[in-house]
Amino acid sequence: MLLDNVRELSAFSSDGKPFIYKNAHSVSLQFDNTAVQSEMYVAAPDALLLGYTVTMMGFLLFKHSPGTIAMIGLGGGSLAKYCYRNLPHAAIVVAENNPEVIALKDHFHIPEDGRRLQIRCQDGRDLVREADNDYEILLVDGFDHTGQPPQLCSQAFYDDCYQALAPEGIMVVNLLGSRVNMTHYLDRIQRSFDGAVIAVDALESSNMIVFACKGKSLEMPDQAIMHGLKDLELRHALLLRMTAQNILRQRRTDKLIAALHLSAEQLRAG
Repeated sequence: MLLDNVRELSAFSSDGKPFIYKNAHSVSLQFDNTAVQSEMYVAAPDALLLGYTVTMMGFLLFKHSPGTIAMIGLGGGSLAKYCYRNLPHAAIVVAENNPEVIALKDHFHIPEDGRRLQIRCQDGRDLVREADNDYEILLVDGFDHTGQPPQLCSQAFYDDCYQALAPEGIMVVNLLGSRVNMTHYLDRIQRSFDGAVIAVDALESSNMIVFACKGKSLEMPDQAIMHGLKDLELRHALLLRMTAQNILRQRRTDKLIAALHLSAEQLRAG
């Protein structure tokens, strides 16, 4: 369904099926009249418009040119399009379990399937369950009209995500919901990835973006991250500097908390 004025949008009561709202400047994918799932500038269809998508691209700070990328959740294809256009060496597979979302992809100028891009009508849970050391980057951004599907935030799912990643692979998860639920999901990711996790607030939204690594890539020295950022800023039209600063700040905070916990344990033991 296509809605093209505010009066239609405000009166619309969705049954959970995806629809498109279009105005003179942008096109958005929504499940109801309150929350935007994905948004695209008409004049710049490949640009990342929503802040949380820019934050998710923070994986570039650790892997500048990945060769394999898997995504769970297509939406309006913002992340898929950006990676397709700006990471020419990457083979990209996207799992989207809602055929009605896939049917809307032409409205968002998503490229056709080919050698470098495959969009599968598949549950993301099955994508990672069937993979084994296959992907350098895994982006988890799967939502439906009720929020985060339970099969995409279980302990078993995050365990499978770990197994699906290549050595030194990075998973990036977009979390949105109550702070209690997000804390539960973060704890599960910590267990699946043996603590190799950094969680930061997304730019311009209430989302939490979690970076988790199968290895030590997230331990890259601060100086190396900031040096690499200069090159990224030349090649990408992304505001990654704030994401880099947030990651480094959170990493220092996590180290301090870990040190305090260790000191407390040593005091109790003594």
